[in-house]
Amino acid sequence: MRHRLRLQTLTRLRWLAVFGQSAAVLIISQGYSFPMPVAFCFVLIACSAWLNIFLTVRFPAAHRLPPLAAMAVLSFDVLQLSGLLFMTGGLSNPFSVLICVPVIISSASQPVPYTLGLGALSVTAVTLLAFFSLPLPWHPDNAFTMPFLLIAGIWIAIVSTTAFAAFYAYQVSVEANQLADALAATELVLQREQHLSALDGLAAAAAHELGTPLATISVVAREMEKALGRDPRYAEDVQLLRSQSERCRDILRRLTSLSAADEDHMRWLPLHSLVEEVVAPHREFGIGIDVVTSDDGSPEPAGRRNPGILFGLGNLIENAVDFAANRVIVEVVQDREKVEITFIDDGPGFAPDVLAQIGVPFMNRKNRTNREQAGGLGLGLFIAKTLLERSGATLTFSNNAAPPGARVCVSWPRDKMDIADNAANGRLDPQRR
Repeated sequence: MRHRLRLQTLTRLRWLAVFGQSAAVLIISQGYSFPMPVAFCFVLIACSAWLNIFLTVRFPAAHRLPPLAAMAVLSFDVLQLSGLLFMTGGLSNPFSVLICVPVIISSASQPVPYTLGLGALSVTAVTLLAFFSLPLPWHPDNAFTMPFLLIAGIWIAIVSTTAFAAFYAYQVSVEANQLADALAATELVLQREQHLSALDGLAAAAAHELGTPLATISVVAREMEKALGRDPRYAEDVQLLRSQSERCRDILRRLTSLSAADEDHMRWLPLHSLVEEVVAPHREFGIGIDVVTSDDGSPEPAGRRNPGILFGLGNLIENAVDFAANRVIVEVVQDREKVEITFIDDGPGFAPDVLAQIGVPFMNRKNRTNREQAGGLGLGLFIAKTLLERSGATLTFSNNAAPPGARVCVSWPRDKMDIADNAANGRLDPQRR
């Protein structure tokens, strides 16, 4: 749907053009009494209004035009405006610059080949208008003639404005689409984590609801075993019933353990447990990971288990391990004002040009020097950065002076990471965590 232009957008713009063109023709012909082919001008304006009426009746307001249809509609706008300019002075008409508008609209919403085709049509129309047009409406006794050198300058201005504005609109549109895609991927990651948490809750609810009837079945099975245990006709079946009820109890017990994160004592993570949970999965890849902690003597902060923080920090440590030569250092600093986690690797570090655009999704080139095989930092780092910033963190990316390597520092205000401090000050917001 990205390259489908909404029809209602075009019709609204065209109605604005119809009213503007009509007002301009009336003011010039009636207000100033300048001679001009009014009837032919209104025929062209009526064609534009008729097209709007046809499209409005034929298609619903939310209809989106495919690229070819959008190009046809925009081409009509170029030709209609060119016809009006031909009858009102060509490029000497001050409104001739408006011929670049359809190209700009196309560049922001349509594929590049269609925009180039529309641009070629516009340039052709402007070139023809530079040589062929009726005189500019002016005082009958004092004909206005614009020097050709000025006409050439206007031609250059219109063509360059069209090219520059179209390229700028295209670039902004591409970046906006990339950002939208990356944010959508971020939302998918969060939804996945939330679904996993919801499954844990469902497991706990199932274990709780099934526990009572299963306990009743177990009691009945024991009573039946006492009464019929020596009867060869029923002994084997009764024993099987009791063993299966015990097996069900074991399954429910495991389900309950899966949802331990929903229990009060597992809903929060001390800082050292958070770091260890992030680091542990990456210790078996041949790269040494050292965790270095320092504090000012204040109690260890403990925050609610936040899937976004876990995923974001996990992505950073994974990236550090991928690019490290031998070792990764995780520095954990806490005091009464902030909590700071820094990842330092002994790899090649960030390329200078990459530091300026880190966090931009879908980067096309490799992002570390001399380590092409390790991949890039595009969408994954964007998601990690977005999730961590949503939790209140500030991220800083840099290179070590000596020895070489990359440094990523994640810093939170203390109250963003300490549930005990929030509760003591009446600021606890479980939904935020």
